Amino acid sequence: MGLVEAWGGNAFGWFFANLIEAPYNLFYALLHPSAWLAWVPHMQLNGRIEDTAVAESLIRFMYYGASWELFFVLFFLFLVVTVVGLLNNLVMWSCVRGLEAMANWIGRVAAWFGLIMVLQQILIIFMQRVFAVAEISLGFGMTFTKDVSWWSEELKLYNAMIVCLCVTYTFVQGGHVRVDLVYSVVSYRTKRIIDMFGSMIFMVPAALVTYFYGWFFLWRTLVTPPFSASDTFKDLDKLLIKARALRWNVETIGFSPNGFNGYFLFKVLLVVFTLLVILQAIAFFYRSFLELKEGPASEGRYLDKDVLGDPIAEQAAQIH
Repeated sequence: MGLVEAWGGNAFGWFFANLIEAPYNLFYALLHPSAWLAWVPHMQLNGRIEDTAVAESLIRFMYYGASWELFFVLFFLFLVVTVVGLLNNLVMWSCVRGLEAMANWIGRVAAWFGLIMVLQQILIIFMQRVFAVAEISLGFGMTFTKDVSWWSEELKLYNAMIVCLCVTYTFVQGGHVRVDLVYSVVSYRTKRIIDMFGSMIFMVPAALVTYFYGWFFLWRTLVTPPFSASDTFKDLDKLLIKARALRWNVETIGFSPNGFNGYFLFKVLLVVFTLLVILQAIAFFYRSFLELKEGPASEGRYLDKDVLGDPIAEQAAQIH
């Protein structure tokens, strides 16, 4: 649309120009998915991307994935949902219930990786100490065979999945330890105000900074020539020139010769972690606002918390 170029002489004009262009950018992206998603069927560990159009779509995805255009599109959607929610609180409650249900579902599924991690560790010790094998194979028909050290190092991935995917579930369940200096002695309304501003001032900015670092950290290990933060300040047309040389170069180097070689998955988890935190911050902001508006009777409304079945554990959860 060109508003950013026309109004971008000062911060005020730049902000509102980007916000006005956000709906156009959103609908353009939705109506032209091939412009930024054509690379998905062509993902591979290594090899040059022969089709220039596919390579250009990947460059657009990397570029816009950490761009101000994306930020303002998401900010515009947040404003629209918030305004609609202010007019109809049931819509806002639906957003809260949906986001918290997603956090609970992801967390409850990811928590099973703790059991898988324990069982795999037992299997490694049993196979290594009793049968003294150097490799472990899993599968039926098509077997997956790796060195014992590979399976041992892979346990780190399960631990990372639990941490990154259960973080918002733990937040919904009230499992994080609260550093409480004044919160417990202030009034109900003050608590809700603290929660509202805390989610927007602390949770969202911290998650956004982590996301931007994680985004470039991820793509530097997936493609070559490397993609860096400085590339987002360049003209996209100049970046598209790199499409001819773009190739997949997924990092598969382990810390030991036969060790786990999928460390790029940790970087994927870092990006997913930040997105989950941002969504939960929005849900917490909406919940705090609604509880402030509707009073103490609405505290904990629609909150799907697990029943621990242990009075001491329940008391500890309440304290946290």
